[in-house]
Amino acid sequence: MSTQASTQLHTMSHLDWLEAEAIYIMREVAAECARPAMLFSGGKDSIVMLRLAEKAFRPGKFPFPLVHIDTEHNFPEVIEFRDWKAKQLGEELIVRSLEGSIKKGTIRLPHPDASRNAFQSVTLLETQEEFGFDALMGGARRDEEKARAKERIFSFRDGFGQWDPKSQRPELWDLYNTRVHPGEHMRVFPISNWTELDVWQYIEREKLELPNIYYAHEREIIERNGLLVPVTEMTQPKAGETVTTRTVRFRTVGDITCTCPVASTAANPIEIIAETAVTDITERGATRMDDQTSEASMERRKKEGYF
Repeated sequence: MSTQASTQLHTMSHLDWLEAEAIYIMREVAAECARPAMLFSGGKDSIVMLRLAEKAFRPGKFPFPLVHIDTEHNFPEVIEFRDWKAKQLGEELIVRSLEGSIKKGTIRLPHPDASRNAFQSVTLLETQEEFGFDALMGGARRDEEKARAKERIFSFRDGFGQWDPKSQRPELWDLYNTRVHPGEHMRVFPISNWTELDVWQYIEREKLELPNIYYAHEREIIERNGLLVPVTEMTQPKAGETVTTRTVRFRTVGDITCTCPVASTAANPIEIIAETAVTDITERGATRMDDQTSEASMERRKKEGYF
């Protein structure tokens, strides 16, 4: 190794190493998979994924389309940002809605106001089959939740889109097995080894724009089961509950019916980094009502095809 290369390796920050790993994984997907796609919701992790894809493939276009599985229960600020960002980058954005699956009868909600989050698996698998995607990249991270912690970076899904945690492929020396048969596919997580703190440090370093609900703002909320439930058309106060206005921000964004903000005055990435560095609750643990139904909620959903 030359002296210059050795010096460069010793001066790389932890973000440089994480960035290099993610770019390597994305290029592996582009090289090994016939029809890959990248999931893009407008959330902070997928925005980081876009920047990594820019570094991996610019000045050319991305060798895959962007895909969003829209529950139609999303925060409008996030959907506006999703459309704006895809247009700004000049990349193809494919949107498939759960409403389409409901009309086809492949999704049957227990009641009209039920959370649609878990049902995304159905529309996701229908979209994967419609376009013949053999690899779907997403911004899931191991620090988010127990099931995600044990999932491989290249996660094999069978012909039914299901994940078997006991039959995962080894990933020794960063060698990835992407071989699949027709109907099977891979889920790929280039930022699996990142933490929430890494994501925010990268957002600050790269000066990435985000939907404004990630930063402190005033919002009407209801305190319910230890969470701050935002007051919306779909999440109304129940009898006996009191609506108050609090200064909050969202650590994660998703289905309105199951995503809660946290009390915070952090108004920029530097303040959020300081806040995140001392928190002892994961972002999903602090904000997602659907993950709190049982210890195995995420693992059960992933086995059924959830991302």
